[in-house]
Amino acid sequence: MVDNLSAIPQAGAPRPLDALRSARVALVHEWFGATGGSENVFRQISSLLPEAERFVLWKDHDAVEPNLRESWMARTPLRKTKAGALPLMPLVWRTLSQERFDLVISSSHAFAHTVRLGSSEETRYLSYVHSPARYIWSPNFDGRGSNPMLTVPRRVLQSADVRLSRHVNAYAANSEEVRARIARYWKRDAVVINPPVDVDYFAAAPAADQHQPREYLLGFGRWIPYKNFDLIIQIAEAAGLPVVIAGSGPEETALRRVAERVSVPVTFEVRPSKERLRQLYWGARALLFPVHEDFGIIPVEAQACGTPVVGLRRGGLLETVVDGETGFLIDSQDPASFVPLIHRLAELSQDRIRSHAHGFSEQQFAARMTAWIADAGR
Repeated sequence: MVDNLSAIPQAGAPRPLDALRSARVALVHEWFGATGGSENVFRQISSLLPEAERFVLWKDHDAVEPNLRESWMARTPLRKTKAGALPLMPLVWRTLSQERFDLVISSSHAFAHTVRLGSSEETRYLSYVHSPARYIWSPNFDGRGSNPMLTVPRRVLQSADVRLSRHVNAYAANSEEVRARIARYWKRDAVVINPPVDVDYFAAAPAADQHQPREYLLGFGRWIPYKNFDLIIQIAEAAGLPVVIAGSGPEETALRRVAERVSVPVTFEVRPSKERLRQLYWGARALLFPVHEDFGIIPVEAQACGTPVVGLRRGGLLETVVDGETGFLIDSQDPASFVPLIHRLAELSQDRIRSHAHGFSEQQFAARMTAWIADAGR
């Protein structure tokens, strides 16, 4: 965590980034989807530097974000396949524009941190990293890129990733987990600035939502294999409690089959609205999160509603959950091992859980990001 960066400038006081008003600033993101945590980070950084030019590889057709300048790759069929586009991304970031900028800030989870929009002598390069590209550096994490036939191409891309990013002046990581990967793979240090979470919205639920009985366990996210939603259903059965599975994804049919075989009620909420998700958080006894994530915004949203988190003792949960105070962390993935922790949920204070979540607010992100840019961008 960045030290001494929590003070937010008072109204009317000079903003730390005012000195950049006369500078040419570029903000760079990978592909821009309709929804996603990395896209939200990019929006938040953009709000701090509203006059900056904003570049992306391409914008998905259902994304409505204005004023994004797309790369030449957006005019090719490669925009439809991230895997096919991956080998060409370093080239795209080196041929993005002939314009030159004084400061370039990338929001990177693939190759955006390799972008060049000016010489390393005249341009400052900062990069906020969601993760070094998992499909080339840690393919076993979620299975992408783990085909043995991709071993040689992966090594080539790893070498290019390191070689083409030597000009980056400073890195920020979204978690201690990602900071460790940056050190391991790129041999660089980074400050940690956790992503912004809209805790104010989730905490300020209508009274009817806040006073509903907490009767079920909740799992929320994208329904893909490494998110372990089948395990969430099995944990609920072991605990003898109903479970709500919210989200969407390609595993829906398989998960519905799992649900048919268990003895507890399983309710599917497909693509819940933000308002409905807030209702679901407030009505849950606990959010089950047995997954290894880089950071994990969902557990913070749940805690903003006073909902404890029960999940794995690894990754981002080590930063977002205070074990024994705002939830419980466990090393095992045996469904029966979760049951004693679920029986202890009444020991936890909802007020303590909600107050902890406010440390990850959008205001905290803005203050820390502003201080980092002002310091590292000089």
